[in-house]
Amino acid sequence: LARLVSASGMEVIFVEVSEEKIALALREIERELDRQIEHWGMTPGDKRIIMSRIHGTLKYEDLSGCDLVIEAILSRSSELTTEIRKGVFKNIERHVDPNCIIATNSTTTIITELASELEHKHRCVSLHVLTTAKDARVVEVVKGLYTSEEIYQAACKFVKLIGKTVVPVEESPGLVSIRIFSVMFNEACEMLMEGVARKEDIDLVMRDGLGLAYGPFEMADRAGLDKVERWMDNLYKEFGDMRYKPSPLLKRMVRANQLGTKTRKGFYTYDETGRKITQTIVGA
Repeated sequence: LARLVSASGMEVIFVEVSEEKIALALREIERELDRQIEHWGMTPGDKRIIMSRIHGTLKYEDLSGCDLVIEAILSRSSELTTEIRKGVFKNIERHVDPNCIIATNSTTTIITELASELEHKHRCVSLHVLTTAKDARVVEVVKGLYTSEEIYQAACKFVKLIGKTVVPVEESPGLVSIRIFSVMFNEACEMLMEGVARKEDIDLVMRDGLGLAYGPFEMADRAGLDKVERWMDNLYKEFGDMRYKPSPLLKRMVRANQLGTKTRKGFYTYDETGRKITQTIVGA
């Protein structure tokens, strides 16, 4: 997210819990930019400019000059995460201008609930920036119960400034993207366990047959299998619908720390740049 905003010409400050986490985040951004250079997507000069606009900090005070702050902490259980996010929102509000927009990138936490304990509830909005597919062009924008029309329109303007298309979505856990992906991924896992087709062929059908950028297993690897499991756990708790219950195959892989590209092993195996290098880990 920081890389995307910086590449659009804006200064970015992100808050982390330790200097080690800041260094890790900056290294990951650099790796992604290096992959783009390798594929002729940008020049080393472009990379230097983008990195020069991104600054990590441990202090919420450093957000004081921001026009927009997006909370993007890792989700855990829905109940625990909501309380953590509320605390983050309160910390942000204490240090930013009253006109600063406060947003969440979460798909499973309701923005109205996050805004409920703030002094300036009207400035809160949900901006889910899809990043799993490198060519994703949409941002799901949610107007909460307290969100003013002025703030909503300003958030939509930001989405357009970063080159994305606004998709208005009503408040609902999972929004559009995660609810549809979860059902599709569960069905793909079911077919793999039944032996209907190999995972490579399931992905191939979805890519070349239905026109997706990635098949369900490729997409899950890119998102992070632990993240996918958290999405689905939260949706299952919210709706009680078996369609969202995480597949036993997914749970087994998360327990084995085979989380996708970030651990270099998931449904496929990857090199240090995130490129797929072998065919099988499971379900050959």
